[in-house]
Amino acid sequence: MSIIAGIISIILIVIILQDSVETIILPRRVSRRFRLTRIFFISTWRLNSFIAKKISSDDRREFFLSFFGPLSLIMLLILWAICLILGFALFQFALGSALIAPEKIPDFGTDLYMSGTTFFTLGLGDVIPRTGLARTVTVIEAGTGFGFLALVIGYLPVIYQAFSRREIGISLLDAHAGSPPNALEMLRRHFRGQVMDELKEHLHEWENWSAELLESHLSYPVLMYYRSQHDRQSWLAALTAVLDVSALLSVGIDGIPEQTAVFTFAIACHAAIDLGQVLSLSPDDMRIRRLAHAEFERFQESLHEIGISLHDEETAEERLAAKREQYEPYVIALARYLQMPLSGWVDEPETADDWQTSAWNHKNKSVAS
Repeated sequence: MSIIAGIISIILIVIILQDSVETIILPRRVSRRFRLTRIFFISTWRLNSFIAKKISSDDRREFFLSFFGPLSLIMLLILWAICLILGFALFQFALGSALIAPEKIPDFGTDLYMSGTTFFTLGLGDVIPRTGLARTVTVIEAGTGFGFLALVIGYLPVIYQAFSRREIGISLLDAHAGSPPNALEMLRRHFRGQVMDELKEHLHEWENWSAELLESHLSYPVLMYYRSQHDRQSWLAALTAVLDVSALLSVGIDGIPEQTAVFTFAIACHAAIDLGQVLSLSPDDMRIRRLAHAEFERFQESLHEIGISLHDEETAEERLAAKREQYEPYVIALARYLQMPLSGWVDEPETADDWQTSAWNHKNKSVAS
């Protein structure tokens, strides 16, 4: 019995330490399918997503989903700590519970208590090891617990810094492309404001934003579950809007060099594909079209109203479809899995931007009336 407990304890400790190091320290994607963190997020998200689908109100559903990212991260850290405490307790049990305790005859409960106080470096002193090997295990566990707490303290600020940088880019896109963002509105605002030259600068900024999104969300996949601070915004909707406008500009319009858009399109497309692979999502095979032929004609008419014409309009739809095929199956799969709606290509009913609908704005309107 003690041998089996010892083997189980070693396996459990190794699995948890390897999983925590890969999740927190290793700055690259781990392709191994059997990982505790991966199983944890998949299983808890499925339950959370199932409950969310039963909520009829969009606002309440989004509010409910917003808790999953931060709460799941805390739950994962708690799970790691519990498993490590249990693993070291089993090891002490395998050594014959060589402890001096008030209850005289220690049992597994004593081992568990000893492990918990040691892991969190409490040092109460009411239970102490009585053999050299038990003392060695206690010292190792205390060092492991101290290192674990240090990693957690360093891990959380990194996560929230990456989240903050992501949200800054999303918030900036609000004024440029509307809420939710879409390619047509982005072109309309820049063209009518006669700042098409600035659009080229924004393409470089969105290229950097997409690259940072790819790097941070590959290193810390939990960020994909973090919802944005406004209901009509999300990192996926922003990435899709960047892809849409980059694809359109790479097809060709007057005033914007195609190659500038190609660079942005490449890194944004890379982000969409790789992040879908992190979640083990297959590209959408239902052939959902975000821009059917009739909608493309409406979209083209809207561009003409603005004063924009696509290069070689007879083949523009086919060339744009080839670009869309490179990323739309992936962003649609991500949107379905994460329950993050995507905006379409064609104009939706006119809505105010998020910056125009703040609580302060509402307060001023009520005072004026």
